[in-house]
Parts: sequence; structure tokens; C-alpha cells
Amino acid sequence: MKLFILLSAVSVLVLSASDCSKKKTTVARYKGRLEVTGICMNYTIGIIEGNTDSKSLVASWTDDVTKKTYTNVFKLGNPCDFPSTIKQGDEFYFSIGTSEGKPCAVCMAYYPAPEKALSIKVIEQ
Repeated sequence: MKLFILLSAVSVLVLSASDCSKKKTTVARYKGRLEVTGICMNYTIGIIEGNTDSKSLVASWTDDVTKKTYTNVFKLGNPCDFPSTIKQGDEFYFSIGTSEGKPCAVCMAYYPAPEKALSIKVIEQ
């Protein structure tokens, strides 16, 4: 009986010390700012912190309406997944997603936006 208890205790220690979970993949985290909230969710987001592929961003873009120039920006590719609590000028953390997001109805009114779009997932506001 003592041997059984000893083996059980050793088994518990060995199993608790091992990593039974799947390896976690590190998701790149970026800090962004909602620069422009154009009509019909034509949102422009700028990257404040984090390194991303420059091919995914527009290095310099000027809003034709306000004539203001922004750097390292992109158009929001999945507007229906974007939290409505984030307002123009707000900063937030996000990861870049690979999906187009959930389908939803978005009006087709035009507002200038960068040519390049990214789908993102907001991590923290």
C-alpha cells in the first residue's frame, strides 16, 4: 500500500511538472489608432507600435476630404468585427487576422481610404 501511495505521488509530481498543453503560438501584437471614421465604415487605422510587413501598409496617405496626411495606415478589412466602442482618435491593441470576418451589410457610400486593407482582431482597448 505504501508503494502504491509513493508511486501515485511521484506520478502526480511528474505529470504536473510536464507541459501537457499544446504549445502556444505567439501572435504579433500591434498598437493602432483609429485615424479616420469615414461614412459606411470606411475606417483608416494607423500603426503606432509594432513591426509589420511594409507591403501591407500605405506608407503615406492623404485624406482627400480633410487634406490631412497619415503614415503607416491601412483600411479596415473587416468592419463588422470592429468594436463600436472605439472612436476616432482612440488607441487600441490588435492582431492581424487572416479571415475576412463575419458577413454583414455595409452601405456602399464612398469615403476616401487607403488602397490596402487588413482584417484585424482587437485585443485590448
